[in-house]
Amino acid sequence: MTFAPTPIPSRTQYVLEAIKHAILTARLLPGQALVEAELAAQFGVSKTPVREALKTLAGTGLVVMSQYKGAVVRMVDATMAREVYDVRLLLEPEALRRSIAREASLEAAREALERADSAADKADRSLANRDFHRALYLSCGNPLLGRMLDEIRDQAALVSTVAWAAIPTWEREAAEHREILRLALDGDATAAAAALHDHIASFVRRAFPDDGDGGDAS
Repeated sequence: MTFAPTPIPSRTQYVLEAIKHAILTARLLPGQALVEAELAAQFGVSKTPVREALKTLAGTGLVVMSQYKGAVVRMVDATMAREVYDVRLLLEPEALRRSIAREASLEAAREALERADSAADKADRSLANRDFHRALYLSCGNPLLGRMLDEIRDQAALVSTVAWAAIPTWEREAAEHREILRLALDGDATAAAAALHDHIASFVRRAFPDDGDGGDAS
């Protein structure tokens, strides 16, 4: 027997999306405290939807909650970034290869790429990029694989937002996305998976180079 997930109340969803957008536009910075009373006053709601929103954001990895310090925006450092991107490297190229092998529609990936190109701010661009990657792996034929990648989507978006604030390389990533999609639409699963692997690896290498490796910071 399967159970449908409990829907999030509308006020909680509104607060959740607003806080997420603030984090992904760097209006709320990594390490910044998220005080329930202040957020409730800002959004004109009680503390209950704020508390529930923060719990949900903690589950996605954007917020860290502690008994003594309360809720704070998650810090992004090289260790955290490499852990998230290592999981992506292990799973995402294979999921894309399977999607192509199943001749899945990639229209959603094309639409997400267009939204990223016309994004109004870093948050919209990051979320569109996240949707682009999801569209590549969602039809891989293994729901568990898709859910595992879904679980780190927000963390990957946070990494990219923090990295872009220091080194704005989104035009380079957009060009790489277009090439990945071209190969996928051509049905070349091996080349598309390899291009995706290189795209993920090169981003984290540029954004968080190993000490002394002389990594490209462009």
